[in-house]
This record gives sequence, C-alpha cells and structure tokens, in this order.
Amino acid sequence: MSAHPTILVIDDDPDFVRATGTVLRSVPYHVVSAGNGAEGLKRALEEKPDLILLDVIMPMKDGFSTCEALKADPRLADIPVIMLTSFAQKVAETNLSVGQGMNLESDDYIDKPVAPQELLRRVAKWIRK
Repeated sequence: MSAHPTILVIDDDPDFVRATGTVLRSVPYHVVSAGNGAEGLKRALEEKPDLILLDVIMPMKDGFSTCEALKADPRLADIPVIMLTSFAQKVAETNLSVGQGMNLESDDYIDKPVAPQELLRRVAKWIRK
C-alpha cells in the first residue's frame, strides 16, 4: 500500500498513459493503469484508487459504460472519476453521441490534450474532497 494517493489511469493509448503517469508521479502520486474498460474495472477493485482518470473512446468497453459500471458498484461508487478525452475532436469517428457525454456520471471532464498543470490542478481538487 502506497503512502501516496493512488490514481488509476484507464486509457488504450500507451503513450498517453506513460506521459500522464510521468506527470502524476512528479507530485508524487502512485499511478496504476489499465488498457481498457474491463481491465480498468478489475484494477479498480484490486487497487481501490483514490481517483480514476478514464478515457472515453476505447475499444470493447468505452469510457461511458465503464464509468456507469464503476458508479453502479457500491465498492467503487465513491471514487471520483475524471473523464479524459479527445471526444470533442473525434465525435465524427465514433458512434457515441454528444448527449451521452453530457449525462456522464463522471465527477469531472477534461479535454485532451491537457496541460500538465491543469491535469495536476484537477486531480488535486478531487483527491482533497
């Protein structure tokens, strides 16, 4: 068990996961990751993170359904979820509707790319709550 708050990054882009992990570890946070929604749910149960950063557009289980599953599980429902996505730029490439994005059960929403300082500010805000 880490003395630092644990953040679970669920994203299918390994470069994004690596870069985000580097930014978060500078604080220092303990960072764990998962490459898709199903793996993310499993890691969330194992790690009980203090915060989850969740990509929206992923193969198999997208971020919306992953977030719904997280919030529906009483063991995970209290963990803040920040959706991280380039959804606004990719809306034409996906079958997800903007409406789905608007009624998210996530606690916060950040567009990619996100400046490291902005990411750290948002994470700190939710870790403190």
